[in-house]
Amino acid sequence: MKKITTLVVIFALLGIAAIVFTIGSRSLTPEAQSNETAKFNEPMNVQPGSTIDLPQPVTDGDMSLEEALTLRRSVRSYTEEPLTLSEVSQLLWSAQGITNERGFRTAPSAGATFPLEMFLVVNDVDGLEKGLYHYHPEGHHLEFMREADLAEPLYRASLSQSMILDGGIVLVFGAVFERTTERYGDRGIRYVHNEIGHASQNVHLQAAALDLGTVVIGAYDDDEVEGILQLGDQYNVLYLMPVGKQ
Repeated sequence: MKKITTLVVIFALLGIAAIVFTIGSRSLTPEAQSNETAKFNEPMNVQPGSTIDLPQPVTDGDMSLEEALTLRRSVRSYTEEPLTLSEVSQLLWSAQGITNERGFRTAPSAGATFPLEMFLVVNDVDGLEKGLYHYHPEGHHLEFMREADLAEPLYRASLSQSMILDGGIVLVFGAVFERTTERYGDRGIRYVHNEIGHASQNVHLQAAALDLGTVVIGAYDDDEVEGILQLGDQYNVLYLMPVGKQ
């Protein structure tokens, strides 16, 4: 009798385990995982002025600096695959991310005056609405400025360079010259241009490490581009860098 009772208990436990396993398996089906991913990637419903926290940047990637330097190229053709928020986070951090408690950044700045401001034109990024964003290194987040499809007018203002249309994003390097010239006078103008070079090379190398394509665009109508972006009189747009999947 004891043997029968023991067998009954064992079979009952096995039955319960089977039910639990079945329920757990259903929650991990490819369809369920796909649905969860789709939910995460749905554009956020944000209003102008809203902030969007970015994923924390990776600081110990698999690719060596030497390999990234070897792979760095100007890439002008991109696939239609959207960028991820993690990729956008990493690119922005590479340009102007804060790297220590004193506020120093990934790119050197004359006298730590930090004249550069990064803006983001979103064409196709999972989880972000099309439009214009402002990157804030303090807190590593985006500020949503306005919803707009800016690719077409930027394309025309940039001498019809197709990378503006095809990239998932366009990184916009703006500068407030007064932050540096107040300390260094006219010499500060040179320092700001130097800093743009430092930051844009960081983006090139980060794109190489992420297997993304990018190119620097300097040929555009300044007044038209600044009129399209409407960043404010204090900002001078110095560089555009479209980024897309290869």
